[in-house]
Amino acid sequence: MNPDHMALATVHSRIKAAAEQAGSGPVKLLAVSKTRPPADLRQLAELGQQHFGENYVQEALSKQRELADLDLQWHFIGPLQSNKCRDVAQHFDWLESLDRRKLIEPLSRFRPNSRGPLNVLIEVNIDTESGKSGCAPEQIHTLAELITKAPALHLRGLMAIPAPHGNPALRQAAFQRMRKLFEQLRHGYPQVDTLSMGMSNDFEAAIAEGATEVRIGTLLFGPRH
Repeated sequence: MNPDHMALATVHSRIKAAAEQAGSGPVKLLAVSKTRPPADLRQLAELGQQHFGENYVQEALSKQRELADLDLQWHFIGPLQSNKCRDVAQHFDWLESLDRRKLIEPLSRFRPNSRGPLNVLIEVNIDTESGKSGCAPEQIHTLAELITKAPALHLRGLMAIPAPHGNPALRQAAFQRMRKLFEQLRHGYPQVDTLSMGMSNDFEAAIAEGATEVRIGTLLFGPRH
């Protein structure tokens, strides 16, 4: 399935309805475009979508070159290896998956002055899954402090991918825990404004618990082959 106006409009309508029910402000739609061909991204961009999330650096850089004529915002949302810090710092607008302190210095050092600070979200392993990226909740404050001291980085908030519980109540509880962590972070850092959580199968539940950004792939692009 190629993305079309109806798919995008339906997702926007569901996001708006969930936000109104939650009594929250606008919720940003991040189109998760990993493995999708550049033509699909261009089609969505021509329908007004500006923010795209990529998991693989080399794949993303290739798409950025092909779509350089468009005014897009690129978010890196996958696990970040140290040897990819330069590419992410130089070519992305957002990093949503910072989860350890050793990434902070190279990201700041490699960020070009001409691009302004790199927007950063701290990724939290909210369900403490072994082998999964994301910091422990108790590490958030230390990372936040270090990020705010890095001259080329701009702390914007938190991101999480809760465990894929079959029981929706368990996923809802994870979203609730993330909201509390987000509110605690915002209390100490007033510039924090982004809580990125919720995907195609649970974004309305995430919005109900305070998500300000949802990451949608399948509903926009169809299932991966």
